[in-house]
Amino acid sequence: MRNVPVPPNPGGPTAGTRHAVHDADPRPPDAPGPRESIGDLISDVTRDLATLMRQEIALTRAELKQEAVETGRSAATIGGAGLAAAYTALFLSLALWAGLSATMRPAWAALAVAAVWAVISSSLYVTGRARSRRIDPRPTITAETLRQVPDALKGHRGGTP
Repeated sequence: MRNVPVPPNPGGPTAGTRHAVHDADPRPPDAPGPRESIGDLISDVTRDLATLMRQEIALTRAELKQEAVETGRSAATIGGAGLAAAYTALFLSLALWAGLSATMRPAWAALAVAAVWAVISSSLYVTGRARSRRIDPRPTITAETLRQVPDALKGHRGGTP
């Protein structure tokens, strides 16, 4: 065993050295200063883990909210495209049909008008669908930070020792 210098204790003997012991804290129970027990350490770890979990849940909620907003916008775009296509097809089709009826049979004029609006509504639908496919409902940031938790508990940062 080696001798370890210990600063003088104002309330106890002023011996300059002590023999190292295998206890977590070799000081006597009445020694001044912080002395954390195993229970205190476990309590600290439990509190820190609870804080970490609360933060991860808040991050997950924020991510899911952001994705829900984007999903709502995509749905509104698709719905708006459908509504616009319906009203546009109704009013402009009548006007175009009436104009084309002067040069061809009314049935062929109506079919030509319907084909034009089918192309327009299809392009709006394809745009909305492509936008909705870009949505990723998985909370990717939360998943990444949760993968780092085991390394952090071991005292490593970012997966490196």
